[in-house]
Amino acid sequence: MSEEPAMTEDDIMRALETRLGRLHARQRLGIERDHEAQIFGQGLNFFHPENLAASPLLIRAALTIAGLYRRGLGNAENVRLRENTIVSARLPRAFDGYTILHLSDLHVDMCPQAMARVRALVADLSYDLCVLTGDYRGATHGPHEAALAGMAELRDVLRAPILAVLGNHDTIMMTPRLEQMGMRVLLNERETLWREGACLHVAGVDDAHYFRVDNIEKAGEGIPQGEFSILLSHTPEIFRQAAHAGFDILLAGHTHGGQICLPGGVALTLDSALPRAYGAGAWKYHDMQGYTSVGAGSSVLPVRFNCPPEITLHRLMTA
Repeated sequence: MSEEPAMTEDDIMRALETRLGRLHARQRLGIERDHEAQIFGQGLNFFHPENLAASPLLIRAALTIAGLYRRGLGNAENVRLRENTIVSARLPRAFDGYTILHLSDLHVDMCPQAMARVRALVADLSYDLCVLTGDYRGATHGPHEAALAGMAELRDVLRAPILAVLGNHDTIMMTPRLEQMGMRVLLNERETLWREGACLHVAGVDDAHYFRVDNIEKAGEGIPQGEFSILLSHTPEIFRQAAHAGFDILLAGHTHGGQICLPGGVALTLDSALPRAYGAGAWKYHDMQGYTSVGAGSSVLPVRFNCPPEITLHRLMTA
């Protein structure tokens, strides 16, 4: 990709105000700045260890004492490709066999080896659409230039179209630069994809887990009743709202599948307010099918146990 001119903070604010309107842009950024480093009380969960500065030190010390840190790091670097088939009688026949590359929870500035593995995996993949379901930055606040640099490296091996949403680790100030790279960030918005005269709608909501700035009604506005639709959300915690809004598929991440799990993949915590069955992999709620990616990156510390990182290739099939 050609090098784009650097954007100043004023450039970014102008871009956001043009995109969202002055009031929405300033309100959204104000909510973020008020709460981005809060440890207790904000969002769907009461306690947010990812915002606690001592968390990486404490976890690393415990794993080092147990002789497990290097093993956990090696696990985090071993990103795998998983495939998932979604069968629906409502899918237009023109989209039979349509493939979606799903990347989530990259935390690109946390583990260079894991991101190198991701780039190697996706470079030769064939797919029709790439979707990213948030958490591009490792930290939850502070500088984001390293995350943007990592996303630019990844973008070099991704093929358009690329649709994305923000996660609870991401600042909205990253949006204009991500879009400058050719990634369409859906902020309670939707895109309509066409193939052989048939269409498929992809909507995306802003972060629903921590900042609580999601708006499913706005994201799905204008989708005709009965037409096939996919919702992108960083977190699967909005599965009830998504199903009752009529979406056919929900693609999400956030949980990391637990990241540090007991043997058998039993998560110690999913950092989410949802049934454990929806914390990783494929699931179904009423007529809506869902998939929760365990993510390609790692949060707080670049270690994983009994929960290998993944990128996912979804294949849509008509029943």
